[in-house]
Amino acid sequence: MLRSFISIIVLACVVSAAESCVTNSEGRKSFNMIGDGQMNNLGDDAYKEVLTKAQKEGKLLSKSSPKHEVVERIGLRIAAASKADFKWEFAVIDDPKTVNAFCLPGGKIAVYTGIMPVAQTEAALAVVMGHEVAHATMRHGAERMSQQLAIAGLATAADISLKDSKNRDLWMAALAVGANFGVILPYGRGHETEADSVGLKYAASAGYDPSAAPELWKRMGASGMSPPEFMSTHPDPSNRSRALAAMQDQVKPLYDGSEKQTDRPLPK
Repeated sequence: MLRSFISIIVLACVVSAAESCVTNSEGRKSFNMIGDGQMNNLGDDAYKEVLTKAQKEGKLLSKSSPKHEVVERIGLRIAAASKADFKWEFAVIDDPKTVNAFCLPGGKIAVYTGIMPVAQTEAALAVVMGHEVAHATMRHGAERMSQQLAIAGLATAADISLKDSKNRDLWMAALAVGANFGVILPYGRGHETEADSVGLKYAASAGYDPSAAPELWKRMGASGMSPPEFMSTHPDPSNRSRALAAMQDQVKPLYDGSEKQTDRPLPK
């Protein structure tokens, strides 16, 4: 029992200490064991797989389509605002049931058409894309992989230390639950909150009205299908809406100093 408690304590201490290894551009201390080159290669490979699958299924929209045009136009402005030295690529996947978008390490962006009716306008889509680009520029993927590697190593050590315990299965289950709700999920929510903040700055700097953000997240949460926040890697949509509303005074100068873009409806 003592060894199991020690294992849990070591897990918490090591992850906390590891988070202080690097300070990112937002001033947050973070843990990153994986180099940019390796992450960018992983991003390239994953992106090719997604696009190949979409193309085989006839879901990859042509670059000449109106939806691709608007995504690339917004994306290039967000990319310029981020000042990230990535090899940017953009794709639109025709899947009305998937309300999602992503930006993989290295600047590989895909938007699913299902998010467009929720976004409704170019400014709201810029908020979504700014958020996804922020995940890449803040190197959240590398942090999550580093965290998982650290937890996996410590879990293995705990498993070995408990091999002779009659309560081994019980303590390993407790360790897994503790790691998930105490470390992994809050860590994910922290990334989402940071991406919301940084992404809103990108959108405002790119000339898109940041006041679109709170209403976007109200619409996102309208389905009522979000799990309780403590059980999710994402903050509750209503909490995100309030946080983004509270940021408006902070990002307004960025928007006012930008080349403002007309907030047009997204193509149907």
